[in-house]
Amino acid sequence: MSDMKIYEYIWLDGYQPEPSLRSKIKVTKDDTPPEWSFDGSSTQQAEGGSSDCLILPVQTYDGPLFADTLVMCEVNDGERKTHPSNMRAEAASLVTDEWWFGFEQEYFFTDKNGEPLGWDDGTPRPQGDYYCGVGASNVQGREISEVHLEACLAAGIELTGTNAEVALGQWEYQCFGKGIKAADDLWVSRYLLYKIAEDYGVGVNIHPKPKTGDWNGSGMHTNFSNDEMRTNGSEELYTSLCDKLGTVHEDAIKSYGSDNDMRLTGLHETQSIDKFSYGVSDRGASIRIPIYTVENNWNGYLEDRRPASNADPYRILTHIVGTLTK
Repeated sequence: MSDMKIYEYIWLDGYQPEPSLRSKIKVTKDDTPPEWSFDGSSTQQAEGGSSDCLILPVQTYDGPLFADTLVMCEVNDGERKTHPSNMRAEAASLVTDEWWFGFEQEYFFTDKNGEPLGWDDGTPRPQGDYYCGVGASNVQGREISEVHLEACLAAGIELTGTNAEVALGQWEYQCFGKGIKAADDLWVSRYLLYKIAEDYGVGVNIHPKPKTGDWNGSGMHTNFSNDEMRTNGSEELYTSLCDKLGTVHEDAIKSYGSDNDMRLTGLHETQSIDKFSYGVSDRGASIRIPIYTVENNWNGYLEDRRPASNADPYRILTHIVGTLTK
């Protein structure tokens, strides 16, 4: 048996307004993935005359597909300084494992022309039949979703569920984690989704409003809590946290994904992008206080409903934890 190991390195590029995932394979006898480099001039992270960027392993996962190990990395420049595109470094300096996060990642499966699956004959029936639907006329892409779920679990990523969403070809999965690993897991789960969809000749679109009209957009509702919220909560505590988040609403919007104005319209279970509100069991608010939290003597979590489906989870963590720990 070969003693060579296959490592699949994953990092984020420098494209704007949102980064894309990049990867490459390293075959080595090393028992742990070493630091590596790449051509940053091809990823919007360096100029051609000085193009080496470094990728530093920060999280590893059992490889559920091809490689022995998936390696999530941070990017440094050629002088070993944190690269400006590296949003993880700041988040990691703020977020401890006391903080728990649950991301609700929504997305569309698309055909080779970029159209949502099932829309090739034009606009489908109005939304209503598709949410948690069953049957070929109501659901597109179920097999891919289920293979993705199994792959994430095999990699050690805690997906807690998946379901068809309100539009045809739209899906959601829920990803839970603690501390900075929560955001690492979300990025790697996205990576696996793209790779698995490749095998089916299908694309993945995480734009928050890929189809205009009377359709829900795609968000990434972010549930979060810390020790005090889970074990020593009160109505006063939760109100104060919501009020604090409200004071920096504009900053949140800047960190919560691009083109989010197309989704946060005040319709389709959203609050308008220029307004901030919170309420118990209110899915039309910026922040929802779950009924579970109230019925559990105000011990639980909050749901930030503002992040777009294309948001960078590192920036979300930085904003939430940075705001609430000041």
